[in-house]
Amino acid sequence: MEIITLNSDNIAKEHICCAIADKKCQAGYEAKKEFLTQQFDRGYVFKKFDVRGKVFIEYVPAENVWAPVHAPGYMMINCFWVSGKYKGQGYGKQLLQACLADSKDKNGVVVVTGEKKRPFLNDKKFFQRQGFERCDVGPPYFELWYKKLKPDAPDPVFKSVTKEAVCKNKEGLTVFYTNSCPFTEYYVNTELKRIADNKGMPLKIEKISSVEQAQNHVIPFTIFSLFYQGRFVTHEILSEKRFEKIMSSL
Repeated sequence: MEIITLNSDNIAKEHICCAIADKKCQAGYEAKKEFLTQQFDRGYVFKKFDVRGKVFIEYVPAENVWAPVHAPGYMMINCFWVSGKYKGQGYGKQLLQACLADSKDKNGVVVVTGEKKRPFLNDKKFFQRQGFERCDVGPPYFELWYKKLKPDAPDPVFKSVTKEAVCKNKEGLTVFYTNSCPFTEYYVNTELKRIADNKGMPLKIEKISSVEQAQNHVIPFTIFSLFYQGRFVTHEILSEKRFEKIMSSL
């Protein structure tokens, strides 16, 4: 299958894999297209296989990444997804190889994972099998993995702002999100707001709207992050059932 690289000329006619047929997320789908269009000039890359499914990778020079990671001279993978019938067929390896080829003049490639397989986070076991090594950890369950391409390159690290995983607002719920995912607009501004209202819980919504804000966020994952009374709860985009399960475990 052909790998397509999105750019300003073809993004209007190409789908972006996630939320293809989810009508309630249409506004978020268009917001992500706008996000990508704005980031192309910063070196942001979106590659996908030419299929109607979730088989894609996104990466950007770490200096322009929407995450609090210090990795000068590295390429950083943002979202990487191979799902459904396309899993287990080598497509993920091909997409990673495309990233590595684009990074041949870089210090290496870096990616945020969880300490175990978690929804919405890259799977560290896949990267470990491809020769990546762990170089840092951040509370409560984030890990930073890298593949060094130059022997004298520095090791990437999470920025110090991530080491406590707390936000300034200590009242009720606080959620941070970006438009780098097409699901966030609906699940933050409609679903999570409805859940909080039904449960009588104060909710403060903070949209991360610049790379500078993202690089100073208090956890390594900026797509979606939920806090309760100032403490980090989850990076998972939540349904009501999942919200109740997570909150009951606190």
